[in-house]
Amino acid sequence: MLATALIGVGAPAAYAALGDGAPAPDGRGAPFVETSLLFGTVRPDGGEPVTDEQFRAFVDEVVTPRFPDGLTVQDGYGQYRDANGVIERERSYELILLYPVAEHQDSDPKIEQIRQEYVKRFAQESVARVDDRAAVDF
Repeated sequence: MLATALIGVGAPAAYAALGDGAPAPDGRGAPFVETSLLFGTVRPDGGEPVTDEQFRAFVDEVVTPRFPDGLTVQDGYGQYRDANGVIERERSYELILLYPVAEHQDSDPKIEQIRQEYVKRFAQESVARVDDRAAVDF
């Protein structure tokens, strides 16, 4: 929980460091932001874990309308220390979004809506977010 709070406090400065859309230093690829969202499946309230079908429906209903140009979902397995200090091990999903640096300001609130909806819908403590700069060529 503390880590989530610290990430939230440092977020504006971190997002500002993503740059202004200048070309990649080596000339290959366009400047993009790569955002990874990490979704757990264990419900802290003791309910049944989030199923593949539920997660696919979530992507179809919540993520795709906000990012129709494309995304990647990978299966994962991870662990974290919950709000009660218990180490939870769980199956997880990593959602990867790529979008031009110039679209970061418009994409940021959409990403936050996705995170908030998953927390609400599946009774989660949080959804981790990682933003990084990338040179992308399709």
